[in-house]
Amino acid sequence: MNRFRLSAGAIDGLAEKARLDDAGAGACVVFEGWVRNHNEGRAVHRLDYQAFAALALSEGECILDEAIGRFELRAATAVHRTGSLAIGDMAVWVGVSAGHRGAAFDACRWIIDEIKRRVPIWKNEHYADGESGWLHPDNSPLDCVR
Repeated sequence: MNRFRLSAGAIDGLAEKARLDDAGAGACVVFEGWVRNHNEGRAVHRLDYQAFAALALSEGECILDEAIGRFELRAATAVHRTGSLAIGDMAVWVGVSAGHRGAAFDACRWIIDEIKRRVPIWKNEHYADGESGWLHPDNSPLDCVR
């Protein structure tokens, strides 16, 4: 079962959290990223996400593998939306379970930061004034290719 997934449909946070169940876990941390109505002083009307799917899935799995080892996690999973999203839609969901809360908090933040940095997913913001612009936080080379 893939732990990192892309989804063209809405993300079900409760179903995602159920994937983290582990009797040995003492902590669970979840991050939900939502589409907001502004960015850098501009009113945003909606977003479109596009991914280089094969590479995104591979790099996402690498990130989760690294996190499990680095933070001694019991489980980790993430899903990122693709396609057109409205204001308030969930764009990304990350969840981890670990033996202790410190590792869970640290790992969840590290995972979302690495997804934003390394996974080839691009965001086209559609602004209220009719303009649009493609964004990707970092154009760094990928750290892990399977």
